[in-house]
Amino acid sequence: MKMYIFIKDSVPDNFAPVVAAHASLACYLAFKDDKDMIKWQKTSFKKVVCRVSEIDFKWLKITDSTFKDLKYNVTTESGLSGEQVAITFCPQKEFPVFFKDFKLWKPNN
Repeated sequence: MKMYIFIKDSVPDNFAPVVAAHASLACYLAFKDDKDMIKWQKTSFKKVVCRVSEIDFKWLKITDSTFKDLKYNVTTESGLSGEQVAITFCPQKEFPVFFKDFKLWKPNN
C-alpha cells in the first residue's frame, strides 16, 4: 500500500517539501476513517511523490470519474496565493498502471 502525492511542476523547489508534508497530512485527515488509510497507517506508510504538469494535474483531478475506486484530496498553499499545488490519492493496494509513468519528484536545480 502507498499514498501517491502529485506536486505541480510550477511549485518552486523550496516549497515542495512543505507541500508534500501538507498534502500527506491533509489526505490522512480527509480519509482517516477509510479502511485502506487505516491499514496503510498501521502497516506501510509508504509515499510516492511525483512532479506533474498543469495539464496532468487537471487530468488527475478528473480520474475519479474514470476510476470510481480512487479517492483523493487537493491541497492549496497559502504561501503561493492559495493555489492548488498538489493532489494526493488515498492509499490503496493497487493503483492504475499509468501512475507508474509519472516521474518521481526531484529538484529542478
